[in-house]
Amino acid sequence: MNPVAPAAEVADLVSRRPAGQSLQAPFYVDEEFFTLDIEAVFARHWLFVAAEAELPEPGDYVTVTLGSYSVIVVRDDDEGVRAFHNVCRHRGARILDEGRGSVGNIVCGYHRWTYGVDGRLLHAESQAPGFAPSCFSLRSVHARTVAGLVFICLAEEPPADFDEVAARIEPYLAPHNLAKAKVATQIDLVEHGNWKPTMENNRECYHCTGPPELQTCYFPIYGYAEQDVPPALRPAYERFQRADADARATYESLGLPYAAIEGLDTRATGFRIQREPLDLAGESFTPDGTAACTRLLADFPTARLGRRSFHLQPNAWFHFLADHAITFAVIPLGPDRTLVRTTWLVHADAVEGLDYDLDTLTKVWKATNEQDAVFVNRYVTRLKAHLEQKR
Repeated sequence: MNPVAPAAEVADLVSRRPAGQSLQAPFYVDEEFFTLDIEAVFARHWLFVAAEAELPEPGDYVTVTLGSYSVIVVRDDDEGVRAFHNVCRHRGARILDEGRGSVGNIVCGYHRWTYGVDGRLLHAESQAPGFAPSCFSLRSVHARTVAGLVFICLAEEPPADFDEVAARIEPYLAPHNLAKAKVATQIDLVEHGNWKPTMENNRECYHCTGPPELQTCYFPIYGYAEQDVPPALRPAYERFQRADADARATYESLGLPYAAIEGLDTRATGFRIQREPLDLAGESFTPDGTAACTRLLADFPTARLGRRSFHLQPNAWFHFLADHAITFAVIPLGPDRTLVRTTWLVHADAVEGLDYDLDTLTKVWKATNEQDAVFVNRYVTRLKAHLEQKR
């Protein structure tokens, strides 16, 4: 295959894909298709990159690398969140090498060009007369915050539908007060596979009955229409029906929106959001379903609010519960390497060891992520073997 696949070749491969089936193997394993993924998907759409809780103070930053792009996401002195290309305007050097940290100013280590956290060039030594610092600010990247979540878009003209998406999802997210939460912990897991199976696993969920830790608090009837529920699952379905009726009554009494909204393949910013009950105690992702943190995220009168699930294409999903929230950011590192960054958020005043135990808080999704990583690796390994046989 050519170093960079021509657009016509890509279009041909897409057109020959049987409806309802996966893309052909090269899309999951070849370098040229990874490059196209970055340019055609990740450089053109809104991406989730961090929770605001990861940037609690002015000068706090995270960096995100997507193919040849590196982006600084930073809290400015006015408490806003900004994003800039991580490229010095002098010699094009990368400025910040760490994944996260805190700065007073943003200083390039090459020639000490110094920028404020608002991106303005503050200092550039030994410049010619007439040099205009205002012409050499850091290049901005579009950044938005929605109810405590930070999104960026690398495109010069971002998808115009994000305002509408934000308006629709914010009422679901805002009650959890995420902008005032804190990070309990964050785990980076590198899956040895392409980013597409990672996102497909989350979206199609055929394998969701596999992870035993996750199944303890999920009703095992996901995807079944009532008439298709097998006899063995009928008791679980009836238990779900009772829990769902109770949950809807609670949601309505508290003014919490819960109806599913889905627009995955009909718009630029594909998303799905819904609030629904959990099994057992119905409070959290724990072995018995009870709250993992006794200090709730917000002033909820009950911890039994189930889960508010949110999926955003192309790179994120989220779970909001009464006691904590979990964010999942998917960052492609290469054709066969994908970073899954999972962040657990709790009330700002929650105390580890007193209000929550970290192992209990993270057990379900830590185990589920690790199991999913195995599935992704198996899938991509098989595709590579298939291609090698053909070659």
